[in-house]
Amino acid sequence: MSLALTHRSLGNSNNERLEYLGDAILDFVITEYIYHEFPDSDEGELTRLRASLVKGEKLAEIANEIKLSESLKLGAGELKSGGWRRDSILANTVEALIGAVYLDSGIESCRHFILNLYQNHLKSIDPTNIKKDAKTRLQEYLQSRKQSVPTYKVIDELGTSHQPEFTVSCQINLIAEPIIAKGTSKRKAEQAAAKKAISLLKDKTS
Repeated sequence: MSLALTHRSLGNSNNERLEYLGDAILDFVITEYIYHEFPDSDEGELTRLRASLVKGEKLAEIANEIKLSESLKLGAGELKSGGWRRDSILANTVEALIGAVYLDSGIESCRHFILNLYQNHLKSIDPTNIKKDAKTRLQEYLQSRKQSVPTYKVIDELGTSHQPEFTVSCQINLIAEPIIAKGTSKRKAEQAAAKKAISLLKDKTS
């Protein structure tokens, strides 16, 4: 379990492989749970619900609930820069813990561990109230008007591996110039670009 709490900033013996394993197991357990819990929900609703539950922000929220930052093992650089507060590190460590529990105790104990972590977040969820993300909304808007899907491209990447900043362009046929946005990950930058594109399209049609 100690390895699951060890960030890569401490060296080669770290939690990255456990994080990889835990990520896959978390997806499976949450998918299985919502599949059985919401038999009337369609694939799109279940997909959006799962995404809302396994995203980094949700994992970081859970990490803070269990005060995980107090147990993190970080290198000097991450300690100095406040790595114990960083959502990405907290989220990755939760996934590593899940991977460690699976290896130590098997899938049934791991399922119980995950559902216990999520118990307060599973009580009031409703798949029909989960909003589609900006990329999905933009794509559906364009397809409904028989337009090509957006094209996203990373045009710049700055910062360090611990504090990156991605700049992404989003190109759509209905707007001549590429829409540019930034984010701390490629996914966040793409979502920000899609959100800007939707706003621009609304302005054009209003």
